[in-house]
Amino acid sequence: MPIKIPNSLPATSVLEGENIFVITESRAISQDIRPLHILILNLMPTKIATETQLARVLGNTPLQVELEFLQVSTHEARNVSQRHLLYFYKTFDQIRDNKYDGMVITGAPVEQMAFEEVDYWDELCQIMEWSKTHVHSTFHICWGAQAGLYYHYGIRKVPLEKKLFGVFPHRVERKSSILFRGFDDIFMVPHSRHTTILRQDVEAVPQLKILASSEEAGIYAMATDQGRQVFITGHSEYDPDTLEKEYLRDKNAGLPIEVPKNYYPNDDDTQPPVASWRAHANLLYCNWLNYFVYQNTPYDLSEIK
Repeated sequence: MPIKIPNSLPATSVLEGENIFVITESRAISQDIRPLHILILNLMPTKIATETQLARVLGNTPLQVELEFLQVSTHEARNVSQRHLLYFYKTFDQIRDNKYDGMVITGAPVEQMAFEEVDYWDELCQIMEWSKTHVHSTFHICWGAQAGLYYHYGIRKVPLEKKLFGVFPHRVERKSSILFRGFDDIFMVPHSRHTTILRQDVEAVPQLKILASSEEAGIYAMATDQGRQVFITGHSEYDPDTLEKEYLRDKNAGLPIEVPKNYYPNDDDTQPPVASWRAHANLLYCNWLNYFVYQNTPYDLSEIK
């Protein structure tokens, strides 16, 4: 089945060019299928790139998925046109009465700030509280995961001595986890962050189960028993060149930045990077949509509570 996105969203032409099955709104309304309604709270400054990345991994499933984009109203986005936001995004006031099968909360480049210092923190807390009764399963990414862990369970982020930057090997810890059904013994995940969370803090919360981790990158995936809340500390959705763009941006600006680990052949940044995580990224999102959303969400969304 395809992913349903607005007719003129920039991601549409990109995904069609990649042979990903996309269905436009005008065609979808003629099909007698209830799609999964997925809300994406996009906190990234590179909104169009993030839209495309998430549409790509969410569209690679046998399910029809309808995406809706949410922005925070208490922060002014500077890297995307207001026309794009007005056309494709809604505010919390516009959707607060709706219910959704699933929700994705993205990362944001504010991790070195205290949560309470982020200008949209109060609004984000309001949205995360609302998600507990209006969303069947919420999927938090990177800083979004740290924010969710802090808001829901009081788990604090901890500064790292240096930026965790690169693609790192991971292992599934909880073999019974259906989120990682079909995963290899070792799988790769991109990370780009200055902070982390401590294992002992997560283990102190009985509602959370650690699902996968990395010796170098730390805990990667956590979830509640029924998967109503899922927390992912890495960026499996990243494009092959996303880390390179971050690296060259900082390098060209004269900022201290190391070559991303396990990304270029022999860590030689004159060579094209190698994408080693995309198959498992698609499987991760497919498993989430299938097992935590589609298989468990009520057909009548009004029954979510």
